[in-house]
Amino acid sequence: MSDHILEVRNLKTGFDTDSGQVVAVDDVSFSVPKGKTVGIVGESGCGKSVTAMSIVQLLPQPMGHILGGEIIFKGENLVGASSERIHSVRGGEIGVIFQEPMTALNPVHRIGRQITESILHHKKVSKREALVLAVEMLKKVGIPAPEQRVNEYPHQLSGGMRQRVVIAIALACGPALLIADEPTTALDVTVQAQILDLLKDLQRDMGMSTIMITHDLGVIAETCDEVVVMYAGRVVERASARDLFTNPTHAYTRGLLNSIPRLDNVRKSRLNTIPGQVASIMDFVPGCRFCQRMNREGETLQIRPSFEEIAPDHWVEACPVCVKTRDPLSV
Repeated sequence: MSDHILEVRNLKTGFDTDSGQVVAVDDVSFSVPKGKTVGIVGESGCGKSVTAMSIVQLLPQPMGHILGGEIIFKGENLVGASSERIHSVRGGEIGVIFQEPMTALNPVHRIGRQITESILHHKKVSKREALVLAVEMLKKVGIPAPEQRVNEYPHQLSGGMRQRVVIAIALACGPALLIADEPTTALDVTVQAQILDLLKDLQRDMGMSTIMITHDLGVIAETCDEVVVMYAGRVVERASARDLFTNPTHAYTRGLLNSIPRLDNVRKSRLNTIPGQVASIMDFVPGCRFCQRMNREGETLQIRPSFEEIAPDHWVEACPVCVKTRDPLSV
């Protein structure tokens, strides 16, 4: 038996546009060990959410397609599986916490109905039994007076409580894997800490694995065992959280780490940033896309760097420029 609950192998996802097909996720591979948390980090537009939506096959239709690769969940390849099988896995065996709790909930349905919808779909229980399970789930995620809250609408709850409801929906059927897509977006720092602590407690109690998608390396440091750094639709570095923070190798990874505010920074000094921005998906080069951002020239823009293991379980896209230079902001 594999020690990994999920293995993503050479995943390639694209979208049909008026200008032709574009590739948003380009040959991405990683695995999620049982009972562990894997973080996927990168700026907006790097393909994190598209990767997650590919796993549960929630890509926008009819333009979104999985073009290649494998998604092995519990030994079963979900790519090419029937829609009935995907419906049974999504929400049942794989839970998803979507971005933006303010919009993830349906404003015209009561909280109880939104939780019981998933329970009734995946479990053979009556509506009354499903409502009891919904109340228990609300209690588990720390919502006070759950018997009252199941009859309320989303607008009657605070942002933090709405996020707890979204977590309750994702975990209502006891999934083996949880995909948390920016679970602390739009929440203040105190509520963020509460939500992260809640997720860690629930993961421990339920014995599930987690994919944590975020742009915040502070969240990664606090919650994750392994880290996948994505840039422009590709994985540029993959390592354990300890190795990534102590020995970041790719220039993009170092740039992200240098952008984190530190307590030992000089007061009122300018924060470090990575120059430029992620290129449009229509303009991606076949070679190193971070070199593209840094306006470098040469064959690194034309030839895709190999993905190499530089230390045990520490992999990097070995662009000779991005790995060689120790200054993440050099051009």
